[in-house]
Formats: sequence, structure tokens, C-alpha cells
Amino acid sequence: MQSHSFFKSVLASTLLALCLVIVDTKSSRAQSAAGPEQQIIDLSKKKWQWMADKNVDELAKLFDDKAKFVHMSGTWKKDEELEIIKTGSIWYKKADVKDVAVEIVGNTAIIWSRITLSAMVRGNEANTEFTVTEVYTKQANDWKMLALTFSSVRDTHVIKH
Repeated sequence: MQSHSFFKSVLASTLLALCLVIVDTKSSRAQSAAGPEQQIIDLSKKKWQWMADKNVDELAKLFDDKAKFVHMSGTWKKDEELEIIKTGSIWYKKADVKDVAVEIVGNTAIIWSRITLSAMVRGNEANTEFTVTEVYTKQANDWKMLALTFSSVRDTHVIKH
């Protein structure tokens, strides 16, 4: 009878240990999955600050050479966007980020940001509601921006999570 009791005890301990390993593995995966998403959120915040500061050196490192920038008045390539920022033709003074959603698919990250943008556009003050879509690709250890698209929206616009 004691061997039967011993066997049950070993079996119960083994099952408990297996359950703990499974839970720990799922927890570790969930934590690491949040890692790249938070990196993109932080990178997007830095990008808005670099744009406000007209820091074209940091932006040039962030923007992929084939990146496209879609604005209300046109679509530009990397060099044109950097020149617009450098000269202040558009001065992104402040992006008030109200909500973000991030999706990671392989080496591609997409972030949707609901913002109110305060800017000077060709000398005129503008405060505009946008949902901004940014697309990044992981190249070696760095994220590079492939696309930045401004979509003008109503102030009631909500990003689905």
C-alpha cells in the first residue's frame, strides 16, 4: 500500500511540475512578445520628438532609403521628407499621442497612432486630428521605417485593438 501511495505522490508532483513549466513558458513568451511592441511604441515616440526638434540626423538613420511619406498634400521620398523637416516647411511641433496599436508580423511592425498634431505648415499654424500608420522592418538589430501615412480623421475616430 505504501508503494501505491508513493507512486501517487510522485505522479502528482510530476504533474504539478509539468504544469508549472507550461505556465512559466507561456508567461515568458507573453513577456517577450510585448518586448518588440514596446520597442516600436518607444521608437515612434522618439521619432515624434526628433521631428519636433528637426533632428534630421537621427531621422535619416531611422528612415529606410526607400521609405515613403504620405501627407494630405502629397507623397514624398526620404530625402524630400528630411528636407521639409530641416527647412521647417512643415514643423512638427508636437504630436499628442492619444492611443496606439501595434502588430508584429515576422520582421515587420505596424503601429497605428491616434494623434492631434500641432504643426506649422508653410507658415500657418495647424492643429489636426490624424491616425498615423507607420511601417517598420527589422534590419539586423535595428528597426527602419518604410512608410509613414497621415490619415485625417474626426476627433471621435477610434483605433480597434
